[in-house]
Amino acid sequence: MRQDGLTKLLLFVIAVALVAIAVRPYVDPAPALAQASSAHAFYIEPGVQMLRYPDGTGQVYGKVVVDLRSGKVWGFPTGTPDPYPSNPLDSKPTTSRPFALGKFAFEDTEK
Repeated sequence: MRQDGLTKLLLFVIAVALVAIAVRPYVDPAPALAQASSAHAFYIEPGVQMLRYPDGTGQVYGKVVVDLRSGKVWGFPTGTPDPYPSNPLDSKPTTSRPFALGKFAFEDTEK
């Protein structure tokens, strides 16, 4: 008899827990988020800037991009004042490879 009462009690506890799990989305629904976090949190500075190579060997037109996760600042050469990489002598699309310009110490803002 004691075994039967314990079994019924455990089944009742399990049933209540399952009902609580099933009812929770209706009582306290999760908010719908219209904006998902981006995979790459970059800020792209508007316009084209004259970028200096860190070693001082030259300058080139390019876009300034800040990685908001790490604070690193990158320069993407465009070669011309155009806002995209281009080569006037070649009709194929050009790929711009970044070079490091510096770093913002975002972690110091928490001090």
